[in-house]
Amino acid sequence: MFYLGAHQILNGIPSGNNQIQGYDCLSTGTQNMPPSWTDTTDPNLDFDTKGRVYQVMLPFNAFWDASRLHPDGEIDVSFSDDMGNHWVKGNRGQALEPPNNASARQAGHVEDKQWIAVNHIVGSPNQDHVYAAWAVFNGSSNGAGTKVRLAVSRDRGETFAKAVTISPPSQVGAAATFVYPSIDAVGDLYVAVVSFPPNGGPSTIFVTRSTDDARTFMPFVAVATPSMIPTSGLPNTRFRDGINESFVASPTHAGHLYLVYEDWDTTLGQMDIKFTQSSDAGSTWSAPVGVNDNVDAAGVLTDQFQPEVAAGPGGAVAIEFYDRRQACPNDASVLAADVGRTNFCIDVSLQVYKDSGSGALSVGTNRRVTQFAWDPEQPGQHLGGLSQYPCTGARDPCPNGRGFIGDYFGLAISATNIYSLFVSTHYPSNVTGDEGGLIYYQQQVLGTVDRAALGI
Repeated sequence: MFYLGAHQILNGIPSGNNQIQGYDCLSTGTQNMPPSWTDTTDPNLDFDTKGRVYQVMLPFNAFWDASRLHPDGEIDVSFSDDMGNHWVKGNRGQALEPPNNASARQAGHVEDKQWIAVNHIVGSPNQDHVYAAWAVFNGSSNGAGTKVRLAVSRDRGETFAKAVTISPPSQVGAAATFVYPSIDAVGDLYVAVVSFPPNGGPSTIFVTRSTDDARTFMPFVAVATPSMIPTSGLPNTRFRDGINESFVASPTHAGHLYLVYEDWDTTLGQMDIKFTQSSDAGSTWSAPVGVNDNVDAAGVLTDQFQPEVAAGPGGAVAIEFYDRRQACPNDASVLAADVGRTNFCIDVSLQVYKDSGSGALSVGTNRRVTQFAWDPEQPGQHLGGLSQYPCTGARDPCPNGRGFIGDYFGLAISATNIYSLFVSTHYPSNVTGDEGGLIYYQQQVLGTVDRAALGI
């Protein structure tokens, strides 16, 4: 079972590490579900111009509640005025998407893939307005599909307008998810989604725009049709692949948009990262170009996957991605059986761009951000007889053998730095496994890169 936490770093000094209040039995004062929940998941954050930080929350109850006495999940918003030490439920404590009794194991009403965007454009008519978006899965196998929902707050999260569906099936098909809202330099709202046809076939990434504070949206524009991996896992390793696209609008140039996605080469059986952009508010998009610049040795293909994109002041754009171009090192954190393996251990690579008003141009080559490559098969030990390997489902051994390294990771740009928050199993915990030795759990690592050193 798990809850979301918040870690504060003020002026470079860690100052706290706490659980987000309002969803567990201690902070709510009751074990009744709701208001207490067994889990919260999927972190996502954005700030307004007055220092308030917001997050769309996905609280849910474990699917082993076969009695269905407790609702499975809902969509909430929480905010904090002290850098995440204390959190308050927004919308006067009411859910944006009300509780339901559909389990994640059923084909009913299941919420997921939530994301937040806040208008922090000073002087915008919609300054400090908050946009919460998420997907509702109604069972794509029976044609009901998946819809994207959005709610807006015009009073800094205190209340939200009634949520609306913004993904018309006539434009994006019956199943759209992987939703990313973002705000450009004049305060217009954009939303990117991926459309998955319920009966199979190519998936398409779409983007729409609202110029009236999310009251209406322009028609969705098809941006790219990525080739999707035919299985849920990449070659050699068993972890499940994550969300295949990332999207952001420029806070510097109005109508400049940046979208990255992973693209599976069906002939070679290998994943690469593609980048496309728009400078006319999403009406037209550039031809996709490759981001990863590795040249693989003959017969040794490597995968680059799960890209993230961020835009910052002064036209800075950064793309990071998980990268398997280097062989696994001989390191204590790497399982003995994996040392030397190719297309296996994971690094994070960075490519930066500069947009001076005519579109983002690449600056330099890919740079390795991680200090240490990490082994996705860790933890390989047991504790109390149970495998510590992170499964996609709560079973031991893993259902279908699938593991999980997260659907995405964090990326942000300030005036001086690029910050990334990603998974690593390089660092040992203080827990000793059944086999002896410390367990190498997945942990979150914050990386910082100086913009000046990159020339942006």
